[in-house]
Amino acid sequence: MDKYWIALSSIEELSSSFIQRLYNYFGNIEKAYNANDLSCIDGLSIKKSEKFLRLRDKTDPDKTIQELLKRGVKYLTFEDENYPYMLKNINNPPSVLYYKGDLFDCNLDRTLAVVGSRRATSYAKDALAKIISELNGTDICIVSGLASGIDTTAHVTALDNNLKTIGVIASGFDYTYPASNKELYKRIEDGNGAVVSEYYPTFEPLKFRFPQRNRIVSGLSYGTLVAEASLKSGALITANLTLEQGRELMCIPGLITNPNTEGIYKLLKNGAALVTCADDVLETLDWEVKLEQQNLFNLPELSENEQRIYEALKIEDKCVDELQAFTRLSIDDLLTYLTTMELKGIIKQVDGDRYRKI
Repeated sequence: MDKYWIALSSIEELSSSFIQRLYNYFGNIEKAYNANDLSCIDGLSIKKSEKFLRLRDKTDPDKTIQELLKRGVKYLTFEDENYPYMLKNINNPPSVLYYKGDLFDCNLDRTLAVVGSRRATSYAKDALAKIISELNGTDICIVSGLASGIDTTAHVTALDNNLKTIGVIASGFDYTYPASNKELYKRIEDGNGAVVSEYYPTFEPLKFRFPQRNRIVSGLSYGTLVAEASLKSGALITANLTLEQGRELMCIPGLITNPNTEGIYKLLKNGAALVTCADDVLETLDWEVKLEQQNLFNLPELSENEQRIYEALKIEDKCVDELQAFTRLSIDDLLTYLTTMELKGIIKQVDGDRYRKI
């Protein structure tokens, strides 16, 4: 029976909703695949019926599943008993879920989606990393879209803190997008979670597939955390899908001067939960998870001047001129201290000549 799900899913012109429509009518995927008369399905046009029959007749179910297995791609069909419960209950669930890695090593009862801007600010990425790192060592699974920016920060921080993570991609497994995340794909697949897709391996990462992918990111999850989002963004689309799916929506507040936070404050005004720490996430989702109190960073002994520099950076990043004005050190002495503190791992240089405490 699986081969008929795979065969239908391998036809690019057929949407998941169309496949579900056939399946729901016939009640059996083999019968749906082999049907030659679709005129009995209410609302289905003759043109769509003829198109389906034409495409179906060009497809070989045995060959499509062989090609899939040859690539080492695993799958779950919609009627598989192991198909994720949360995803099965959304509007228009994927007819087939393709994956690499170990999907069932992830706790699918503790899934948190994270979405945000591809061009995220350092502030947003640091704030998100702080919150996810506070979940260190728990059984919570982070779900995101494996895009650049916030998605990458979410996956990498999860992995660095012994959390499982699921990456939902907008193409088949013949493609890696963005190419810069090739090693991240591999890291997730090699025992740290799973990369999943609703697309047969040969499907390209076309633009329209990214918004479609978003319903799976939120659909796999009990709640969605938005780290940064403009008023017109994929993150805001996912936020709206989260509400449509009856899941919890949370937002990390950002700088009001940043256009990428306009969507955040719109969501907060409309009732999204405000999140500044991991406890806020747990409270919103009503999860009882014991967070380990960890001393993540022991500050090394600082000289008096190093302490002044560190104090200057406690609230926000500063450039060399601002640090000099605050500490009243000579430029030569200041640069020496800054270099020493970088080597100690206390501060780091960001955005040219600006410095940030670690």
